[in-house]
Amino acid sequence: MNKQETIIQKLNLAFSPEHLEVINESHMHSGPETESHFKVIIVCDEFKGKMLLARHRLVNKVLEDELNGGIHALALHTMTMEEWFKKGNAPASPPCAGGGK
Repeated sequence: MNKQETIIQKLNLAFSPEHLEVINESHMHSGPETESHFKVIIVCDEFKGKMLLARHRLVNKVLEDELNGGIHALALHTMTMEEWFKKGNAPASPPCAGGGK
């Protein structure tokens, strides 16, 4: 199982989200293409009443092993269903500004 599949499996088990996208954005960044940069869009009612930092801490705790084992960047977009309907989608990730590019 690759890192993307592992992230999907862990987040589904931990949150049972109404919507989940895990996008490997490693190709957008400097260096060899690896599984090191991900964007996560997760929508679940468990985030109701929680500040953004608390939501991110919940997700980071679930993905602790992955964050300590090769994931360099994790863009989190954590929303409730109500927020998801208002926003529609997560913003596009910016281009990489670091490394050799």
